[in-house]
Amino acid sequence: MNPAPEPLLTPAPLPQPDQQLVPNRGTGAGTDVTSTLNDGLGWSVGEWIGYSSLMLVAVLLTIIAATTLWWMLHAWRSSASLAKTQFTANPRPAAHSFTLLVPGRHEEEVLGDTLDRLAQQDHPDFEIVAIVGHDDPGTEAVARAAADRHPDLIRVVVDHSVPKNKPKALNTALKTARGDIVGVFDAEDEVHPHLLTVVDSKFQETDADVVQGGVQLMNFQSSWWSLRNVLEYYFWFRSRLHFHAKSRFIPLGGNTVFVTKERLDWSEGWDAECLAEDCELGVRLSSDNAKVVVAYNPEYVTREETPPTLKSLYKQRTRWNQGFLQVLGKGEWKKLPMLKQRMFARYLLAMPFLQAATGILIPISLMLILFVKVPTVVALVTFLPLLPTIVTLAVEITGLAEFGRSYEQKVRVRDYAKLVLGMFPFQVFLALAAIRSVVRQVRGINAWEKTEHTGQHREAQESQGSPAAVAGSAPRMLEPVLQGSGGRS
Repeated sequence: MNPAPEPLLTPAPLPQPDQQLVPNRGTGAGTDVTSTLNDGLGWSVGEWIGYSSLMLVAVLLTIIAATTLWWMLHAWRSSASLAKTQFTANPRPAAHSFTLLVPGRHEEEVLGDTLDRLAQQDHPDFEIVAIVGHDDPGTEAVARAAADRHPDLIRVVVDHSVPKNKPKALNTALKTARGDIVGVFDAEDEVHPHLLTVVDSKFQETDADVVQGGVQLMNFQSSWWSLRNVLEYYFWFRSRLHFHAKSRFIPLGGNTVFVTKERLDWSEGWDAECLAEDCELGVRLSSDNAKVVVAYNPEYVTREETPPTLKSLYKQRTRWNQGFLQVLGKGEWKKLPMLKQRMFARYLLAMPFLQAATGILIPISLMLILFVKVPTVVALVTFLPLLPTIVTLAVEITGLAEFGRSYEQKVRVRDYAKLVLGMFPFQVFLALAAIRSVVRQVRGINAWEKTEHTGQHREAQESQGSPAAVAGSAPRMLEPVLQGSGGRS
């Protein structure tokens, strides 16, 4: 006799009254989504916090790196866009008068040469106003000696404000300005003698309210950080500012910037309490729909020097970052007409907060990577910033070669090595400066920390010969890089 066949399905026992059904998990007592996820990943609460911090810093760094890279490459998207960034090769006859403001505080070493070079402008109608503090007899003596050498061009104005800062000095001199366009220069600037002529023409061609010229740090071989500082300026004035002008939201540069007297009277000059008076003026003018034009030719850029010490650079970056936070808090950017502009402004002005946050999270991330076995999903996220970082480094290497060619500077193999090796330390340094700016802003510390100048850029030019780019020439070494990566529009 054959045994009875076994049933094909064995029914599971019904749940007891104290149990509840959980989809795909059988039975459980009080099981919820959180415990299910924790069981699946096996993370403790501490691991959740640590891994989340690690992924957050990776995402923040990716966003910052990607947007910065996009802005860096703006001018090289096509030959046409590159050509539009330049001054005209055939400027129109002069039609404006200029007042050039040159504030100087404890600048005995560099101010005299700067005033002498400014006096060599070939424009037919300009004046130079040297601004000195009432408590700075050394700088005043240098300024008055230059005025004696050029009595028809240079005047000296004494600033009696206390405490002193750059916007107060500019506002003091603005009251005496005679030109219909006001330009600002720093005490250590090397200015091309044809600059005012091409700026005058640019005002005529575009009917601009503001023309922002180029500024370039030159002493790239002075230190490891000076190399990166020089490249920052190169990409900022060569490309990024053109993107901001096209977006109709632009934080202006601190010098080689020219504003109509009418617009400065409307704005009542510069904000005397802001640590980034140039950015603040640009934001207010942008909010009032002022037309800002940026122009860059290697031949006509104003040459400057990097801060001579890392401490000086640290204070300078702190001041700039804190100034951005002040402008963010002031809220003038909220008057921008388009939502896209307001979002862009909020992101740009809040950058010190983002850099400070990543600066705090970076050591946490490193500790986790070094001492904790990171899950695969977290490790994959941490690699996100790698791609834009590698592309950025490649662009910087190409940019350094182009900088050397444009300014007839010899770039050595060791300079490329310093560029690569200094990338991460410089980003950490910038994050630390951002953290300090946030702390100062929260504590209400608004004291102006002056950047010292020693004339390193003049020494660099003398050691390598006087650089002179070909008039009207446009560097094109980055263009093939963009074409190969789909960056050409």
